[in-house]
Amino acid sequence: MLFAQRNPSVAPSSDGDVRDSVKEFTQVYSIVEENYAEPVDADKAIYNGAIPGMLHVLDPHSNFFDPKAYSLLKEDQRGKYYGVGMTVGPRNNKVIVIAPFVGTPAYRAGIHPGDIIVAVDGKSTDNMSTGDVADLLKGPKGTTVHITILREGAEKPLEFSVVRDEIPRYSVDLHFIIQPGIGYMHVSGFNETTEHEVAEALDQMGDLKGLILDLRQNPGGLLSEGVGVADKFLRKGQLIVSHHGRASSEKRYTATHGNGGKEYPLVVLVNRGTASAAEIVAGAIQDHDRGLIVGENTFGKGLVQTVYPLSENTGLALTTAKYYTPSGRLIQRDYSNVSLYDYYFNRESEDASNPHEVKLTDSGRTVYGGGGITPDFKFPTPKSNHFQDTLLQHYAFFNFAKHYTVNHHPDEKKFEVDDVLMQEFRKFMDSENIPYAEADLAQNSDWVRSNIKSEIFIDAFGQDEGLKVRAESDPEVVKALDLLPQAKQLADNARRTIATRGSVHVNQ
Repeated sequence: MLFAQRNPSVAPSSDGDVRDSVKEFTQVYSIVEENYAEPVDADKAIYNGAIPGMLHVLDPHSNFFDPKAYSLLKEDQRGKYYGVGMTVGPRNNKVIVIAPFVGTPAYRAGIHPGDIIVAVDGKSTDNMSTGDVADLLKGPKGTTVHITILREGAEKPLEFSVVRDEIPRYSVDLHFIIQPGIGYMHVSGFNETTEHEVAEALDQMGDLKGLILDLRQNPGGLLSEGVGVADKFLRKGQLIVSHHGRASSEKRYTATHGNGGKEYPLVVLVNRGTASAAEIVAGAIQDHDRGLIVGENTFGKGLVQTVYPLSENTGLALTTAKYYTPSGRLIQRDYSNVSLYDYYFNRESEDASNPHEVKLTDSGRTVYGGGGITPDFKFPTPKSNHFQDTLLQHYAFFNFAKHYTVNHHPDEKKFEVDDVLMQEFRKFMDSENIPYAEADLAQNSDWVRSNIKSEIFIDAFGQDEGLKVRAESDPEVVKALDLLPQAKQLADNARRTIATRGSVHVNQ
């Protein structure tokens, strides 16, 4: 998102029309307030009804933020908050610690994955949502929160007094060397620290011979940070994105630093959850033939919102411009005559039915606009089967890992899910009355073993180690590794084509 000041020079088409409309709205609201069958909550009627209704008529991304939502928006953009530093979630009808972040107050206090949070500051968490509990755990820096926990193997509840601190909300939530010389990096969003985090991660991974840049489920965020990240992979001076709107002239963003000659093969993973600033990065890399885009058609958000702070700690995110990739693609999906629900969630037939604008990359390859970023290599997200859904719905791996690590101390370097451990997992499923058949286990063996190992590593060694295990066995990541030579060939061919074209122009 962009932050901007209101432009007083932009006037409505007719002041008289606006005055009449406002007068009519006031009359309607007055009648509602005086005559509705029950007392009218003004905040609810205006904040939850009139204003969002007006904005949703404009487009799906213009939005009004009440004080709580506006506070969360600013928190997301800053990339930090004040709390204890752990992920909580629903498990077995309880609010459970999914994982504390390494080095945070919760981690230092000794809170473990799988711990059940039964009370916060003496308030029972029964019937509380995950969000309610998370809100109780947050608070001003330096204040103390008392957390009561039930832990498997402990005879009575454990009491923790944890001092809240500033907790970074990392957008590069995982990066590591996945094969000799080959890096893997997942970027979960674009906040005020993302460009810096990506630069640090690249430095830490050293002299790379290839990189998997994972932008799946990345909803975007700050445009400036998307530009900064794209700058890390392109050549100095290359166009990254441009945007313009009714009240603003065209603004072009180019790579100001460039990749410093580091032209290693690059594969970018995308899916339907890849949106906004993440699509800017993927689109720039694709249009300049810098890397291979792999996965599904991205979300298709090509509208830029300016955030206007309002009174009473509220805010307005208003679409003020459209952005275009370097080849001139507008990737925004059509939202006319589509409900908000269908726009966000019901997209099964879109890819085949929507007409797409045709553009060319630097080397002359055909790319498409109007429906998100179309990948160079389509690889749909694998769908889960009934057996996998059953195990996940019963939290089989999460609960087994919690049970296993109470009595075992796995060796991180040598640990593998062998037949003995699989037999223990079978006994656990029997004890928990989780239905399964041997044929199901055989057909899903790799998936089951990977999930067991991942959850045990999260429990025993921290969230990063568990996520590494998950990434190493992820079918889309494995495919991306296989496609690195193709990514190199793409970039090499593009350089030759562009050089040849330049030579022809000179000779003419």
